[in-house]
Order: sequence, then structure tokens, then C-alpha cells
Amino acid sequence: MRKIHCLNAISKYGTDLLNENYALTDDGNEAEAILVRSASMHEMDFSGDLLAIGRAGAGVNNIPLEACAEKGIVVFNTPGANANGVKELVLAGMLLASRDIVGGIKWCQDNKDDANIAKTTEKSKKAFAGCEIWGKKLGVIGLGAIGVRVANAAAELGMEVYGYDPFISVNAAWMLSRSVKHTTSLDTLFSECDYITVHVPAMNETKGMINKEAFAKMKDGVVILNFARDVLVNDDDMAEALKSGKVKRYVTDFPNPKSANMENAIVIPHLGASTEESEDNCAKMAVEEIMDYLENGNIRNSVNYPACDMGVKKTAARVAVMHLNVPNMIGQITGALASGGINISDMTNKSRDKYAYTLMDLDHEPDGSVMERLNGINGVLRVRMI
Repeated sequence: MRKIHCLNAISKYGTDLLNENYALTDDGNEAEAILVRSASMHEMDFSGDLLAIGRAGAGVNNIPLEACAEKGIVVFNTPGANANGVKELVLAGMLLASRDIVGGIKWCQDNKDDANIAKTTEKSKKAFAGCEIWGKKLGVIGLGAIGVRVANAAAELGMEVYGYDPFISVNAAWMLSRSVKHTTSLDTLFSECDYITVHVPAMNETKGMINKEAFAKMKDGVVILNFARDVLVNDDDMAEALKSGKVKRYVTDFPNPKSANMENAIVIPHLGASTEESEDNCAKMAVEEIMDYLENGNIRNSVNYPACDMGVKKTAARVAVMHLNVPNMIGQITGALASGGINISDMTNKSRDKYAYTLMDLDHEPDGSVMERLNGINGVLRVRMI
């Protein structure tokens, strides 16, 4: 019986996928896999039994990725599972920025005791007039699972959409509407677009990418939307751009002491993926990834180990080896199996940075001495019989 521990409440649409070979446990020390949403794992001690962590969501800053990799613990996330929820909030953000809906609602609340509010409204509503998004130009930076959906939906709403992503995947390219203009120049996107939305991961090269240098290339009165990562926008530069009017509105899903006090900013309390459907989709995807890894050794959507898929295990034995990505590892691994008279019917080896993963189908199950030889290879982090 495989034990699964939930650090946070995980949607039953995910946990209900666990069959009779699995059981949920309250004791993380006996679990082979942990399911988590937002709970911090940086101070946790991981038992030798722990094989995998499934993050029901995209961000993994609550998980010590390097420490897990060193112990041969695969960390999964669920990219794209919450994409529709985020897409819908981005569209709502554009509408909130275009029409002063927030200001209008506040006016109604402030004047709710006015017996003549209906008449007063007709005189006051012009203060909240805005523009339509139809025919306006939208720039989408990053055409991943969310960016593609935003671009396609905006095009369907009548916007002229420019998409920028130098690393667009084949799958994303197939999904992208033909009406979206794929530009290879970020400067072109900056100079042409009335609205700009960012959908890229937080990396050294993207942190602070929306800054005063970028604003200088944009139209006056541009609207910026950030539903990706807080650090993509330089808050000090944004505050100045809003004050000067260079940026008309900044819509962000990431409140912090600076953004919450910005003039003309619409700050939303991180609601992008906060829908029932997103939570259900993330839970299902995380559980499916965990089960496939535990039962077949396949790795999909890991953030610290390479992707690897050999399908459903059908041979007498399948062995997984987590190891450092250094020369002669394959030779040593196959040599250890050959010394025990074990024939490899199929195998694959994948690497990611300094870590690698070798998955092998064998004609018969290796004995304890062969497993010991595999574990004894310098640079091998974990060996698992599936």
C-alpha cells in the first residue's frame, strides 16, 4: 500500500483518483509522496521513503528544489491546470482598467444613502467614463499555457493582438490563433500596443523587465497587466510611470506595500487561480503525475528532474536510477546489470542541468547484489525497483 500525505487540503477530485493501492496518511514520515499547495516545506526533514512531491499549482517557491534533487526526490507542478482561471481574470483586469468600474462602484457605495441616487447618477457617471477594448492593440509577452489563451480570447473580443515569445513551444504555436501577430521584437510590441500583459516565469533575465527603460519605448497612457509574477515589474519605476501618466493603469494580482499604495493601480489579492475549477484541475493533474511516477517511473512536469516517459510498465522489472549528470554513468549502470546477467530490453536516459535520470526495462528482476552495485556507483542518488 502506497502512502500519500497531504500538507494542504487537496481537492477530492484529485484524491478520489487514488485507487485501492493507495492510502492517505497524516504522517508525512511514512509517505512515499506528498501533495502540497502553499505550505512551506523549506524547514521539513524528508524521510528516506519520500519519492515525490506534487505541487497542486505552478509556483514552487515553497519547496526546496535543490535539496529534493540531491535526495532523489522528484518535484512536480501542474502548469496550465489553472490557465483558464487566470485568463479570465486577465480579461477582467483589462475591462477594469478600460472603464472606471472600480471608481463607479465606490461612488455608488459612498452615495447609497442618497434618496435621489438614480438622478444623481446620471450627472456623476461621466467621471467614470472609459474606452472600449475593441480595436485596441494588446501585447502578450510569453505564449505559454496562459499567454496563448489570453491572446486568443482577446483576438475573439476584437483586439489586435501581438504575441512575443522567443521560446514558444510547438504545442503553443499550434494552439495560437492565426489572427495573433507573432513578433520577434519586444521593442515593437512595446511601441505598438495600448495594453501589455506579461506571462513569463521569474528568472534572472525577466526580473524587473517592466521598468523605466521599457516604459520609455511605450505609448503614453499604456495599460500594464501583471498576473504572472510580482518581481517582473520594477515597483519604483512603475510608481513613477503612473504618477507621470506614462502608464494609465497598472493591474496586478500581487499586493505588496508598494503596489497597494500606487496611484492609479488596480491591485487584486492574488485571485488568478482562485477558482474551484482551477483547484480541482491542479489536484487531478498532481495526483496523476504522482501515480504515473510511482507506478511506471515516468516523469511529467518536474521542476528539478528531466522529463522521461517509457509508457506503462509491461516487463518483468523496471529500474529507475537518479544520478548526477557526469560522464560514464550509463556505462557503470549497464555494467552493474550485466555483471548480474541482467538483459536490458529498453532504456532511456535524460538529463537536466547537473541531474540525470535513467529508466530501464529488464527481462527479469535483479537480485539484491545487483541493486547494491547500482547504489554503490559514485554519483548515484537513488535506485528504485518499480
